[in-house]
Amino acid sequence: MLKELKAEYADSAERTQALLKEQQGIRKQLKAELKDGPKTVPEMAEATGMPADVVLWHLTAMKKYDLVVEAGQSGEYYQYELPKENK
Repeated sequence: MLKELKAEYADSAERTQALLKEQQGIRKQLKAELKDGPKTVPEMAEATGMPADVVLWHLTAMKKYDLVVEAGQSGEYYQYELPKENK
């Protein structure tokens, strides 16, 4: 039965693994940008070439798991940085 389920959902598992790999790559890029110091979403979007909404979505998820923290504001935008233990 387990073999049948694996075969039936193989495509779904592959798509999920590909999506996870893509998300990990994006988060790795964002973390690399933050090694130079705090940045806003527009600054990170420009530096990485990603749309601002994608950057914000990932930063929000990363913040939830304490992978980034808010570091104040620059104008009307929040700045994000790596937590002290991750620098």
